[in-house]
Amino acid sequence: MEVLKKNILVLGSNSFSGSNFINFLLSEGKKVIGVSRSPEADSLFLGYANNKNLQNFKFYQYDLNNSSKEIVDLCLEFNISSVVNFAAQSMVAQSWESPSDWYNTNIVSFANFLKMLSNCNNLESFVNFSTPEVYGSTDNWIKESFDFSPTTPYAISRAAADYHLKGLFESFNFPVIFTRAANVYGPGQQLYRIVPKAILFGILGNKIPLQGGGSSIRSFIHIDDVSKALIAILDKGIVGDSYHISTNNLITIKDLLKIIASKLSIEFEDLINEAPDRAGKDFAYKLLSNKIRDELGWADTIPLETGIDQTITWIKDNIELLEKLPMEYKHKR
Repeated sequence: MEVLKKNILVLGSNSFSGSNFINFLLSEGKKVIGVSRSPEADSLFLGYANNKNLQNFKFYQYDLNNSSKEIVDLCLEFNISSVVNFAAQSMVAQSWESPSDWYNTNIVSFANFLKMLSNCNNLESFVNFSTPEVYGSTDNWIKESFDFSPTTPYAISRAAADYHLKGLFESFNFPVIFTRAANVYGPGQQLYRIVPKAILFGILGNKIPLQGGGSSIRSFIHIDDVSKALIAILDKGIVGDSYHISTNNLITIKDLLKIIASKLSIEFEDLINEAPDRAGKDFAYKLLSNKIRDELGWADTIPLETGIDQTITWIKDNIELLEKLPMEYKHKR
């Protein structure tokens, strides 16, 4: 029986990646339980908000830091067989300001939750959605591994969580599947992320800080390609294995912003302000994704410029609402 025919709980359902993944699950007729520490976001930022099968979704507002038992009770009540975890204290630069918040959520509370979750006998898979920041800067293209070298409190906390899950798998057969995804983007992303922020700033005539000259190298992957990858991993992924979700294309942040400026018909110099690099910033993440392609039959399908066009359209269509919203990250404890 395929995993996708069973009940699924998405932890971190209000996140950009989580809400869009739920949209894909609902579109396939799946029944989904969503859990997030915040109330459901505005529909502009909630990927599943307009799904025609929304009756198959139930949302519960629980915080991993103080409601682990309630979340596990949901797993028992709804006979959950698969959990997909997007919940984590994110943002890299801000993790230096109050690192204990990142360690408490991403390590301590997460470990306590996993201990309780191990009592759910029907759990067949726990897909952990994580980050290449655990590797530190990669000089060469790298395969999936636990050869970690994190450089920030955020990355350290995510690496520790992966190591803890690895220990649970090896010692107690906990059914974890590891994923690490490149830089995700697309319509509906939070405005403090670089792609929507640069587009919105460009439209409004504001300038975005170009940290360190924009020389750092990243792979940007469309949210729909990520959701399709996670569907494949849920359906056919092997417990205990790791999968990279990435394109094979790399771009500097400077060149990314040049593309956005060109599409907005503005001068690059009018979009950016030079700014110093943030502490601990990794130069490059180069993730080989052959494994998910060869073993699970996944492939990314949306070119970067197409995805940027879609995001520009989303912002222009909703500019009167978006321009009134905060454009900077606000830390929640």
